[in-house]
Amino acid sequence: MKTRFVGKHYRQPLAGWPSVEDLYVFIIVARHGGFARAAAELGLSPSYVSKRIAILEKCLDTRLFFRNNRMIRLTPEGESALDGALQVVGGMDDFVSHLEGVRGALTGNITLSCSFGFGHEYVADALSAFINLHPDVNVKLLLSDKEVDLVEEGVDIEIHIGNDVKDLYIARQLMKNQRILCAAPEYLKRKGVPQSLDDLADHDCLIIQERSAVFGHWLLTNGEEQVHCQLNSRHASNSGSVVLAWALRGHGIALRSRWDVANHLQSGDLVQVLPAWYQEANIWAVYPRRPSSSSRVKACIDFLTDYFSQHWPAT
Repeated sequence: MKTRFVGKHYRQPLAGWPSVEDLYVFIIVARHGGFARAAAELGLSPSYVSKRIAILEKCLDTRLFFRNNRMIRLTPEGESALDGALQVVGGMDDFVSHLEGVRGALTGNITLSCSFGFGHEYVADALSAFINLHPDVNVKLLLSDKEVDLVEEGVDIEIHIGNDVKDLYIARQLMKNQRILCAAPEYLKRKGVPQSLDDLADHDCLIIQERSAVFGHWLLTNGEEQVHCQLNSRHASNSGSVVLAWALRGHGIALRSRWDVANHLQSGDLVQVLPAWYQEANIWAVYPRRPSSSSRVKACIDFLTDYFSQHWPAT
């Protein structure tokens, strides 16, 4: 079938090709598992979102979702289609970003979120350098130790510590990081130095409840095997800074990121214990797909990757 041109625009789309907009709607519906929240993010009505999915299913000649009155979920074909949709929309993001970059300097707004500790210690300075490089970009940094819904809170990039990145968000690793076991010399003198993971059961372990982590357990690795350690968790907090303060005051063994304890290890206020064991907690830039802000998001993530590679503390 031939396509006729009118001016610079197609009279009709190529047969069998889904629109990028419908693929984007599909990704948002899959992320939320329903039409209502997807519609809220897109600023559309649920009925219109449902209509676009129906059109996409007809175009692809496949059923993308199982539906009932309470929820929807991807079919096996839908899961496969989602992978392809992410690639197509990602390619369109790159295309738009390239064109925006060619046009000149970055402008507009960008919102980032991060935990209090890492945000104060590293991200604030990194974004200061980014602002100097791109003075026409308006930057907002939100600090919170609670889990953030990027879509509902309008966050373009979350600086996330740990490998528990949600499915359907896009993630790019900014820097490698590990959580390590450490304690104050005073505590180790009083309670002894653990020689194996089994010894942790006889020690006071300072626990932080982070996101969906199982309370009272540490998942540790030596690079060859992973071990779930059930702990004596007499003292706990939902704040990493509180747990670190307790460790410095000799109340027990803490599992904290290297960036958080590097200065205390250097000064001798803390001592690393069981150094062969650690927890992977890399630093990620996590973001939902928003083509309208893709050039700013890409530029910011590229900048943060370069910045952290140059300024990351030696470990």
